[in-house]
Amino acid sequence: MKRTLLACMVFVLAAMQTPLTAQPATIVLNADITTDTISRHIYGHFSEHLGHCIYGGIWVGENSPIPNTRGIRNDVVAALKRLQIPNLRWPGGCFADEYHWMDGIGPRENRPKMINTHWGGVVEDNSFGTHEFLDLCEQLGTEPYICGNLGSGSVEEMSKWVEYITFDGKSPMADLRKQNGREKPWNVKFWGVGNENWGCGGNMTAEFYADQYKRYATYARNYGNNRLYRIAGGPSSGDYHWTETLMKNVPLNLMNGLSLHHYTITHNWTYKGSATQFTEDEYFNTIKSTLVMDEFVTRHSTVMNQYDPQKKVGLIVDEWGTWFDVEPGTNPGFLFQQNTMRDALVAGINLNIFNTHADRVKIANIAQMVNVLQAILFTEGEKMVLTPTYYVFEMYKVHMDAALIPVTFKSPEYVLNGKSVPAVSASASRDKLGKVHITLTNADPHKEIELNLELRAYKPAGVSGMVLTAKELSQHNTFDNPEVVKSVPFKNFKLNKETVSVKLPAASVVMMEL
Repeated sequence: MKRTLLACMVFVLAAMQTPLTAQPATIVLNADITTDTISRHIYGHFSEHLGHCIYGGIWVGENSPIPNTRGIRNDVVAALKRLQIPNLRWPGGCFADEYHWMDGIGPRENRPKMINTHWGGVVEDNSFGTHEFLDLCEQLGTEPYICGNLGSGSVEEMSKWVEYITFDGKSPMADLRKQNGREKPWNVKFWGVGNENWGCGGNMTAEFYADQYKRYATYARNYGNNRLYRIAGGPSSGDYHWTETLMKNVPLNLMNGLSLHHYTITHNWTYKGSATQFTEDEYFNTIKSTLVMDEFVTRHSTVMNQYDPQKKVGLIVDEWGTWFDVEPGTNPGFLFQQNTMRDALVAGINLNIFNTHADRVKIANIAQMVNVLQAILFTEGEKMVLTPTYYVFEMYKVHMDAALIPVTFKSPEYVLNGKSVPAVSASASRDKLGKVHITLTNADPHKEIELNLELRAYKPAGVSGMVLTAKELSQHNTFDNPEVVKSVPFKNFKLNKETVSVKLPAASVVMMEL
């Protein structure tokens, strides 16, 4: 009798704490309020001379049996063109501040070899250099974003690189470019002046870097109609002192953008955990680490607003994504990790954050494009596979250059062991044809979440959507099973005049077109 009474009391207490039916959350879309444009450059990518990102991932050489155009893989180009990638950052990363561009021009057989001291200690033969990178960008129809060497280079070296690429006239660098087979200059707008100069780019103080930046940026000149968008090497994560120092000491006419790097890690930099074998607690910590991006963007923007209230300087999140331990048996310096449904959720959350901060975030680059960290593509010999993160970018591309629609809602909580994080993230936009798109993530791995989308000043004629989800968070695509996790049409919604009721599957990314 006592045991039965105790069991009843436990049941009643549990019922009091957990509602039998959760009320749908309401998301309000103010379609008549569109003040900012979501820059297409938020959907940028990053390719560093690291592991098999360039060699094997992008570049195989003209003599390779793998189908290629002037040495660049045809399958990779086709897959990236589907995403309409807006810009591509190169050659690093840490590699940028030990890269000397003149080693990568001219006949390939005459280019000097070097050791890639940052990434794996392997030989870099410089067969993929300036001409090859800009050929890749032309094949992709994307804008180049070149990161110059401030750490171990010189003002003269970067100045001459800009001249070599963009000057349409008579000069030693323009003549050298023509000698190497390119008569007309390229248009290259985006230039990074160093990378992570607080760390691998020279271990500098913010004050020292600010002075160096002004020297380098002064001599990175505009030629002809090519107008440079100069990007200063900004802070890591929550280093607000670095941001304030740069904003206070660098004239705004010399700086168009300030970079920010933040990686999602589950534990710490010594032990980052497995990309595929993780507990729910580790998954929860991954989502929590990702959501901190909103705080960093908000607080760095607040600092920037003090010195740049007109928001002329863009916040450039040119390295973001997950960082786990490398796959067993691979070179630790190659940073190869698998890509699961967990990574897809991280991508969706980050992109929603960047969209929401479209007033200040102007460029972002996921790290990295092929075979490294949170890659969107894997290659192995002649094989290629799309990762879950690839499908997120494919669904979210509808936001490129669209008008941001303010979204207001209170997210349900994802609770684990007494800790909680918002389960749902969202962003919305209106494109030039008048279509409204909303992207949603549900980070709760157990619960389907019901939402009511309240549309203000907008009456949709119809609704369609795509969804990415998986039975297990650790599921991923392999060369043998390339379509385990992929986007499919989403139909779990109902249109009622000016509202849409939606049921988000557990652990899912959804895009809806209204």
